[in-house]
Amino acid sequence: MRIALTISERGTITLPKKLRDLLGVRPADQVIAEPTSEGILLRPAMTFPLERYGDERIREFDAAESDLDAYFSGR
Repeated sequence: MRIALTISERGTITLPKKLRDLLGVRPADQVIAEPTSEGILLRPAMTFPLERYGDERIREFDAAESDLDAYFSGR
């Protein structure tokens, strides 16, 4: 599938719905634009939520892990 896209004065492009559906891209998703020898490659970006754990949360994990160890070792 080849689709001609127009770049606006602000430098934005709009991906037609048919192409968004084909790629599984939804509003607010990010894409990566990468220059190649053939032109520009657009591909969906993979993003993952990230959580930083404080000392209290780490202690909770340690306690849960100890409980599991005790359960599986039959103590």
